[in-house]
Amino acid sequence: MRDISHKINTLRTALAHAVIYITELTAVKIQRDELPKGNLFDVARAAAFLGAKTTPQLLPHCHSVNIDAMQVDFEYIYPSSHPDFFTEPQLRAGILITVSAKSIGRTGIEMETLTAASIAALELYDMLKPVDNQLEIGHIRLANKTGGKSDHNRFLAPLATCAILVCSDATASGHRQDNSGRKIEEMLEATGAQVLDYQIVADEKPRIQQAVKTWVDRDIHFIFTTGGTGLGPRDVTVEAVSELIDKRADGIVEAMRGHGQQRTPLAMMSRSVAGTIGNSLIVTLPGSTNGVKECLEAILPALFHARKMMMGGGH
Repeated sequence: MRDISHKINTLRTALAHAVIYITELTAVKIQRDELPKGNLFDVARAAAFLGAKTTPQLLPHCHSVNIDAMQVDFEYIYPSSHPDFFTEPQLRAGILITVSAKSIGRTGIEMETLTAASIAALELYDMLKPVDNQLEIGHIRLANKTGGKSDHNRFLAPLATCAILVCSDATASGHRQDNSGRKIEEMLEATGAQVLDYQIVADEKPRIQQAVKTWVDRDIHFIFTTGGTGLGPRDVTVEAVSELIDKRADGIVEAMRGHGQQRTPLAMMSRSVAGTIGNSLIVTLPGSTNGVKECLEAILPALFHARKMMMGGGH
């Protein structure tokens, strides 16, 4: 199964359809409650719920998800009312199955929704086959989904400009290779953002502040630092940046720390800060490559929405 442990929990939704095609005479029998197997839609709805809940047992690579809400609706459809569902001329009537679901988790709920629609269609088939030998199932499809990667495009900002500052005595003196700064660069470029500058400075407040001020004057949209967020005697990045911040963005820090805390108890040691300096947004990240990765997984690409807010665009 794919590793989804790096993903954050978000609200996921999905909407799926399926159609069982019936004769017009069958539609009349259903409406008159003349079926030999009794009530039709309540049983099919229950079958849909059972199908959704057992999806991971049916599909080997499908992760288990919490189904926080699910609704199953049935509607009689005809070529005159729903022409898009009637591509074959011999089809005269149908029952449209619509399944909508919600889940808060790390992966989507579309497979559960599709399974529910499919199982509901099969249950209808089973209950209608004694009275209709022309049954046909079709148009099983996902109509819509939100959450996770589905929402990323609205946050991606190919025009977002970024700069990276590595704060480390050892790296500045050439005794250690920088990995965390390059990881930031890699993850930013993966979103389509432009990394315009990358610098390494020693753990000294004046040098850190000078680099940040220069980028603010250049109107770099997003500034990321790595290193100096811990409790060591030379960890001064947080102090240096805090003195420059106009408006704090503590929610960004809370998101990073909460995401990291679910993976290592050491995340609670981070003193990261985030906020605006002029028209730039700055985020201080840990010095470890893994810490940087986890923090950026928590805030990208939604972080880029801050630019719109800072420029007066609202939420």
